[in-house]
Parts: sequence; C-alpha cells; structure tokens
Amino acid sequence: MVGRNHGRTRARTAALTEAVYGLRHHIEHLPILHRLAGGDEAKRGVAMAQGFLASLMIMVGSWGVGWLAQSQDSLFARTTVLNPLRVETAGVIVCTILLALGSMIMCRAWLRFGQRGGPNSRASVVTVRNTVLLWTAPLLFAFPIFSRDVYSYLGQGRLMHAGLSPYANWISQLPGWFAQGSDSLWAESASPYGPLFLLAAQGVYFITGGIPELAVLLFRVLAVGGVLLCLYAVPRLAERLGSDPTWAVWISLANPLFLLTMVGGVHNDALMMGGVLLGFLWVYQGRRFAGVLAVSAAIAIKPIVVLALPFIGLAMVPATARIGSRIRAWAYTALVSGVTLTFLGWVSGLWFGWIKAMASAGSAAFPYAPVGLLGLGIGWLVEQAGGNLSSTANGVYTAFKVVALALAIWLAFRRPATSPVLYSALALLASVLLAPIIQPWYLLWLVPFFAVTRVYSGRWTRFWYLLSMVLVLVGVVDQLSVAQWISLLWVRVLAAAIGLLYLGYLVFSDPKTSFIFTRGAGPESTENRNEATTS
Repeated sequence: MVGRNHGRTRARTAALTEAVYGLRHHIEHLPILHRLAGGDEAKRGVAMAQGFLASLMIMVGSWGVGWLAQSQDSLFARTTVLNPLRVETAGVIVCTILLALGSMIMCRAWLRFGQRGGPNSRASVVTVRNTVLLWTAPLLFAFPIFSRDVYSYLGQGRLMHAGLSPYANWISQLPGWFAQGSDSLWAESASPYGPLFLLAAQGVYFITGGIPELAVLLFRVLAVGGVLLCLYAVPRLAERLGSDPTWAVWISLANPLFLLTMVGGVHNDALMMGGVLLGFLWVYQGRRFAGVLAVSAAIAIKPIVVLALPFIGLAMVPATARIGSRIRAWAYTALVSGVTLTFLGWVSGLWFGWIKAMASAGSAAFPYAPVGLLGLGIGWLVEQAGGNLSSTANGVYTAFKVVALALAIWLAFRRPATSPVLYSALALLASVLLAPIIQPWYLLWLVPFFAVTRVYSGRWTRFWYLLSMVLVLVGVVDQLSVAQWISLLWVRVLAAAIGLLYLGYLVFSDPKTSFIFTRGAGPESTENRNEATTS
C-alpha cells in the first residue's frame, strides 16, 4: 500500500515537472520574445519572460502593500475596490508573498540574463534595452514601493503652487500633509532638490489637481524618462571609453535594484544620472555647450552632482593638457552652468536657495551612514559633558562634507591617469560615503559611471550581485504599508523569510546561479554548455 502511494506520488511529481518544462519551452519560443531577444540571442527569451512575470507579481503585490495616500483626493482611498488586498489579512499576506518572491525572481532573471550573453554587438545592446523596457512596463501601474518619497515630491509641488519656497518652508505646514502620503521623516526638512525639479513638481500638482494617484503616474513618467536617458547614454559612453556596452547596460540599468528603486519607487535620481551621463557623452562628441547644459539641468534636479562639473571641464581637454587649458575649460563650464542655474532660479523664484539647503541637509541619520552615526555618537558624548548634541553632530557632518569636497578638488587638479568620468564617480563616491545620510539607492548613482569606463570581474562584481539582491530584499521588508490592525512586524518577518530563503537558494543551491558565488564565475560570460538553454 505504501509502495503504491509512493509510486503515485512520484508519478504526479514527474507529470508536474514535465508540465512545467513544457510551459517553460512554450514561453521560450513565443514569437514576441524571439523578436525582443533578436537573432542568435533568442535563448535570452526565457530570462526575459521570467523577469516580466516577476514584474507582474511585484505590480499586483504593490496593490496590497505598496504606499497609498489616504487623503480625500485619493481615487483608491475612496473606494472599496482594493479592500480584499489591503484590508483583509489574507490579501495582505498574498500581496507580501508576491512582492517578496517577485523581487527575488527578478534578481534571478537578471543573473540568468547575464549568463545568456552573446557577443559584444549592437544587437546585444538592443536586447538588454528591450529587456529593461519589458521589465519596466508593469511597474508603471504599481503603487510606490521601496519608498514613498514621491508623495514628498507632490507636497513640495504643493508648496510651490501656494507660492512658498520649499527651501524655507516645510511640508508639515500644509493642511492634510500626512494623509497625502508624505513621510514624517522629511516633513520638517528643507527640500534637497534643485529648482528645475521643483518646477516640475509644481507642474505635476497643477496638472493633477493634487490627486495622488495621477501625480504618482506623472512623476513615474519623469522617472522613466530618466531611465531612457541612461539607456541612451550608457552604451555610447561605454563604447567610446573602451568598456563593453552590453555589459555596462546590464550591470547598471537592467539591475532589479535600479528598476525597482527608480521606477517602482518613483525616484528622480534616474533623471539626475541621465543628465550627467548625457552631458559627458555630448562633451566627448564635441557638443560642449549642450553637454554643460545637460549637467546643469542635472544639478537643477539634485544639486549633489555639482561635484561632476569640474570633470565635465576635464573631458573637454586632453589628458596631457596644461593647467592653463584646464582652467579655461573650467571657466567655460562655470559660465554656462552659472547662467543656466541663474535663469532657472529666476524662473522658479527660488534663485540659489538650494545651496543653503544642500549645506544644511542631513539632520537625520540612517543605519547605512557611518558618518551619521558617528556624528550622533560624538554628539551624545558631548551632551553627557554638558554640550549640545545637535550642534556637535552638525559640526561632524560639516567636517566630513569638507573632506568630500577636498577630495573632489584634489581629483580635479591632479594629472588625469584615467577618464574624467571615473574621477567624477570617485568624487560622488566620496560624497555618498562621507554623508550623514545614505539611502541604498545612492549607490546606483555610481555604478553606470564605473561601468562605462571598464569591465569589472572577480570579487567586486560578485559583491555587487550579492549587495544588489540584499538591498532589494531590504527595500521590500523595510517599506511595507499595511493597515493598523494587521501586524507590520509579522508581515515583515514573512517577507524577510521568503526573501532570505530564496536568496540562500540562489547563492548556495540553484544549479544555474550558485556557481557564480562559489566558483567565481561571472554571469556576464556566455554559457557554453547545454544548460544555457534552460532556466
């Protein structure tokens, strides 16, 4: 009897396995995926399909545990359509599973897509680009995940619409600001954004009438615009600077951490990155004025990239240029950028308020920021001796900002040993690591700049694969929105358990991905064995 039951179980398992492989084979040979993958790279269709399915799972999961404004203007907050997903415990559990599992499946699809790489060709770049667009499509209709900063964007646009400066006024001064979705952490902070982005935020508020869902959609369109700029600039810069265009796009832009943060989380960082990368590309192509304009626009979106401006000047002159030539290039860069930022300051009515806001930003500290914790620690010790914690911590933050600025100046004046793009990446890296606030997505600013200069391999790339997946999981667990009567702790435990189990499977057990981490093979290399044809 036991033997017969065991035999039936094995037969059912075999049948299920055969059905799964049949479905996989069918998906792999769908005409649409063959067209997207293109030519000899059709084997990538399976990884593309897996990533697209994962993106759909994330989209549906976000409807239950993504960030939703509760204001009277909200379209969904006034209906019961989402109640089964957001109010019922079972719905929240299902959506948590979909979000956590979908995010990790997308990570696997990313690694597998890199393993299925073909020769360094134009078609390869097109394939990766199409994959990014395919995986992005469902995220357009997701509720904000990984962050709710987009509601702060809307609040700052509302301040602008009311004739108030976001540099001198706070979101918390607005009636109903909390119900509109803004994070209380930033409710009493000056805006860290430049005048161009604040003008865009004002336009979004005006067009949508403050309806959160419509505003999220428009801000997401802007974010996708930034992704498109990066997709345009990265392969061309990589080709010019001697890197592999296909690898550069895959490692930086097809990365789930990039897509889920920039598109799913609706961040303006993609616009900032796209502007700087496009600026470097245009300068290398001889379009200096347009290049400086692009970087100036990026500064007017997020002023931190003002650190890239000296290196744009360096890109205008040969590496062997004398100091006089470099100074002339810097003067030209400063003039064009200064006029551009002055014009945007005049149009917005904000002038250069972003300088003071940028200098004072950083009153909060995160576990990811060693300098932030160091400042608070020293401040606490001083407070025990009768001093002031806040002023001491701010002094520590200012000191490290000066160090970061000094490093950028040193890089600008030393004789270039490599591309100015890499030097700008190092300057931005210093500003990120020495800042009192480090958000996980700040690392995404840096990856394209490093990727376009050379192909990396070995332990650093393996570290980046693992770090990307860990940060994706952190984003899922840390940014879940659930009703007050449902235990957020246990929902987070569920998401963490699913993510950690799947992550452990990818790193230690998955026969197609574990060797990346245990044997040192890189997923960017083409698989020359039969297993490349299966998922």
